[in-house]
Amino acid sequence: MLDLIGWSSLPAGLLPKWLWIVGVTSFLNTFQAFATLTATRRIYANKPHEVTRLSGRTFGVWTLLSSVIRLYGAYNLHFAPMYNITLCTFGIAWIHFMSEFIVFRTAKITGPFMAPCIVATSSLIWMVSQYGYYVKH
Repeated sequence: MLDLIGWSSLPAGLLPKWLWIVGVTSFLNTFQAFATLTATRRIYANKPHEVTRLSGRTFGVWTLLSSVIRLYGAYNLHFAPMYNITLCTFGIAWIHFMSEFIVFRTAKITGPFMAPCIVATSSLIWMVSQYGYYVKH
């Protein structure tokens, strides 16, 4: 089954597989963002009333864009610009979630908030530490 969706053509190593899993998960989360505000309001639990249908759809489009970049990056980590832009998706996510928690105070420490924070943080660290392994000059 996984061969039908390109799993076997991923580059060697765990990072491409991780990016593929995160990309697919983000892709599926896109539909949730368009269908209902429930999960998005759980992320921004301090001020759920600020999550509107428009912000939910915007969050969905942002999630879809990140998903496409991460999936494409999973297959092209050897190409420095692709590696860098994939890395940036996690940096942007990290900045967004941290600013919502620290600056705007819309988020509070809950499972729905911590999950994307953990993914962004661990992916940033992993990608920075593995740059030389995947990107060949």
